[in-house]
Amino acid sequence: MQHKTSAWPLAGAYALLIVYASLYPFSGWRNQEIPPWEFLFAGWPKYWTVFDLVANVIGYVPLGFLLALSFMRRGNVRYFATHPNLASIAVALVAGTALSFVMEAVQTFLPSRVASNVDFGLNVSGTLIGAITATGLELGGAIDRWSRFRERWFIPHARGALVLLALWPFALLFPAAVPLGLGQVLERLETAVAEWLEETPFLEWMPLREVELQPLVPAAELLCVGLGAFIPCLLGYTILRSARHRAVFAVVAVALGASVTALSAALSWGPQHAWAWLSMPVRVGLLFGLVLAMLMLAVPRRGCAAVLLLVLVIHLAVLNQAPASAYFTVTLQEWEQGRFIRFHGLAQWLGWLWPYAVLVYVLLRVSRREAPPTIPA
Repeated sequence: MQHKTSAWPLAGAYALLIVYASLYPFSGWRNQEIPPWEFLFAGWPKYWTVFDLVANVIGYVPLGFLLALSFMRRGNVRYFATHPNLASIAVALVAGTALSFVMEAVQTFLPSRVASNVDFGLNVSGTLIGAITATGLELGGAIDRWSRFRERWFIPHARGALVLLALWPFALLFPAAVPLGLGQVLERLETAVAEWLEETPFLEWMPLREVELQPLVPAAELLCVGLGAFIPCLLGYTILRSARHRAVFAVVAVALGASVTALSAALSWGPQHAWAWLSMPVRVGLLFGLVLAMLMLAVPRRGCAAVLLLVLVIHLAVLNQAPASAYFTVTLQEWEQGRFIRFHGLAQWLGWLWPYAVLVYVLLRVSRREAPPTIPA
């Protein structure tokens, strides 16, 4: 029997993360006139760190876990009835091995990356560890308990929202001009379009900004933070079954958003600055977002979806009147020169695009008729 599972789209999203992390910065391609599989026969790399070794293992563990889990939960194991769990491990291992091999081979053409058989072996090991972990949890009944929990808490067609909610903390990792302010793209979009149209007659069609963007006043910052905390709560409300579940989810979501923002600040500016962003407008904004979430506990799911659309539009409109963070350049340099080079760009893109993905998802949700779900026994 096939199950609706979020593991498959999450596995696809994580595979894209690996591609981005492996090939960033996607520039300087050159042909060294050596076979792309030559790295398999190279010796131990000259330069390496313990962090690199651990990162290459850990980086592929979620991929192996999600691939094996999606294979099991979608019912594909029925084609391998003799040893279904071994089949799940094998499929995940083959897919992870193929992806790692392709990434290492393509790195042969990038001057800033070095293809390595050690990295390849560690990636394969990470995939295997993740796949074994997934099958172990399946045998131990943990996956079934999650399935029962999901059936009690969420409506059947919750996969898209669950994937977006799972990506939300990662989108918060890259520092933003306003805490919890995702989707701030207007200023950079204008600059990018102007650069593309440079030396063309179409540049004159671009609207000229008469004044530079100014930092948000405290009231506007409070509104942005509050709506930024309110948005994931509303997204969860569109798939949660009861008001009690909504109340628990809202508290957890706001606490998680604050915690991840603190982690982002600690990674960017040091642990001593982890809570430096928590000014009075931000604290009131977090409380404001939580109060709004509590006021919406009894609103039907389609009503929550409609309010979510309105809140998204207001949040993006106000947020995009703020300039990029004054610390953006310094932060970007720190991330690029440090250990975050493989992930800073992806976190940044998630922070830019996540609200717009939610906007598209909710528009699709409200545009189709939804049958009332049954409460499981």
